[in-house]
Amino acid sequence: MITNPNRHCTVELQALPSRIGQVRRIVSAQLRYWHMDPLIDRAALGVTELLTNVHLHAQPDKLCVVEMELLLDRLTVSVRDHDPRLPVVGVVDDEALATCGRGLAMVAAVSESWGARPDGESGKVVWFTLPAPVATRELSARPPRRTPREQAPPRFTEVVSVDDLRPAHAPARSAVVG
Repeated sequence: MITNPNRHCTVELQALPSRIGQVRRIVSAQLRYWHMDPLIDRAALGVTELLTNVHLHAQPDKLCVVEMELLLDRLTVSVRDHDPRLPVVGVVDDEALATCGRGLAMVAAVSESWGARPDGESGKVVWFTLPAPVATRELSARPPRRTPREQAPPRFTEVVSVDDLRPAHAPARSAVVG
């Protein structure tokens, strides 16, 4: 039996600069909802780089789908677009201040693994994976918290005088009844 069910989130968008920031916020919010806060920075950076590549290079359009799936102890983030050309990791100039050609290298640096594959005859998927934090895996294996209505009612301890319970001829004492 699997104790951590699949978690899945999909966002369809035009890979425009204004939309990329929105998707970063969606990714961050979804990971917070899944209690995967330690993955937010790396996932947001990775998805930003993949969406920027779609914006700069994808043909014939900029329409794409971002998908996040948490399966057991691994988060997979993928971007699917309509351009069948697979990405090529660019050779970065020796110039230390180069500002382009580093996106996939950054994805590789922050992820556990990454890759690209054809998607049908007219598209591709570029993906990366991140390991789920150990503490988060342990939390997700715990049973879910119950709502107040599902919780057992609290037990109250009442102090009563044994004098109230004893026959009139017995000596007086106190006791705790729980």
